[in-house]
Amino acid sequence: MRILFYRGAPLLYLYFLCLSGITRSSPLYLITLHLTTCSEGSDEKIIEFLKLFRDATQIVVNRIWSLDTIPSMKTLHKMFYKELRVYGFRAHHAKHVYSYARAIVKSARKRNSKKPILRKLTARIDRYDYKLDLESRTLILKLHNGYEARLSC
Repeated sequence: MRILFYRGAPLLYLYFLCLSGITRSSPLYLITLHLTTCSEGSDEKIIEFLKLFRDATQIVVNRIWSLDTIPSMKTLHKMFYKELRVYGFRAHHAKHVYSYARAIVKSARKRNSKKPILRKLTARIDRYDYKLDLESRTLILKLHNGYEARLSC
């Protein structure tokens, strides 16, 4: 899932991947849901979470960039997991921070470009970190430090 902001108005993009019963011959389904948020008071916590996610990802990018080779996911977990949990991230958020940072560094080195600087407020959210109720058209996001944001429209 990615949360993007366009001209001050938050837009929410959800990507659902149906993986049950997937074999090499069966098709892969991708369901996309686009909402414009109409929340009361949740925007501040979401923006705070997105800034924290971006800043933590930038810290991890900087530390990976200073290394000669890109570490494995196991090594990254040992290096960053406890530190990211101290920032208040849930376990899934911490995993996505260092996996996203690894992908950014790997892509930048493949293109022989300079060190990446993150500017956009975007976050990867695991399926355990949100609950979607289609009947009431409500999305509950589990953020850092036990906060929850309820988005409805």
